[in-house]
Amino acid sequence: MTESTPLHTRLYDTMIQRIRSGEWRQGERVPSEKELAEEFGTSRGPVRQALAALRAEGMIVGGRGAPPRVNRAVPLQSFDTFMSFTEWARDLGYTPGQRVIEAARRPATEEVARELEIDMDEQVVEIIRLRLLDGEPAMLERSLFPFRIGRHLISADLDNGSIYQNMRALNISPVRARHVIDAVAAHQLDAEWLRVPVGGPLLRVRRVSFDQNGDVLESSDDRYLPSMATFVVENSSEHRTPLTRAVVGAAPEGLSALP
Repeated sequence: MTESTPLHTRLYDTMIQRIRSGEWRQGERVPSEKELAEEFGTSRGPVRQALAALRAEGMIVGGRGAPPRVNRAVPLQSFDTFMSFTEWARDLGYTPGQRVIEAARRPATEEVARELEIDMDEQVVEIIRLRLLDGEPAMLERSLFPFRIGRHLISADLDNGSIYQNMRALNISPVRARHVIDAVAAHQLDAEWLRVPVGGPLLRVRRVSFDQNGDVLESSDDRYLPSMATFVVENSSEHRTPLTRAVVGAAPEGLSALP
């Protein structure tokens, strides 16, 4: 963060840190615009912009006559970082969990072969897991691997470990990924494990990751409960590529929070 960064962005980052550190606790009233402007030695405009961004992300609630209050400490995850779900959750103070629903070897369909850049009918490994935060369902993860990688994972203890940690132990590391974010209706399997009605709204992140040689390592389809995650795109005039982050916490407007 530099002095060239807009003031409202610097205020926003300071306020996020106060929420994440527990200085501003869940349910507590956020200081008024006047109080914050006096503390930071600025006008109310940048303070109002920072508070609006926090409110849009569900980090604070209230307004229009009701004093804003801290809704929930909302951890952020950059899609630029290959940190496993397990590492990320622990780093943010959550207790991660996972349950393997299926781990199977099968021939690649035409679509899967195209996605993994392999020949049709070549063997692949599919792993489906339920991901938990503090014991609560958060996401259903479907991952597909070329057999050269998946054969090492199919017998691993993935109820108690991370796929990425297992891959790193084999000196296999993703260095680049492409993400597509959209909204989908829950299928039967989604509904069963995420405890939502069939057809209920879910947030989906489809990811294809690559190694340093440009070879595809994995194709995944991760479906999040909208009550557990929203996605934020942050743009900067200094960078052509927007920064996209996963925000775990209550989504105040449900799927409307999806960019």
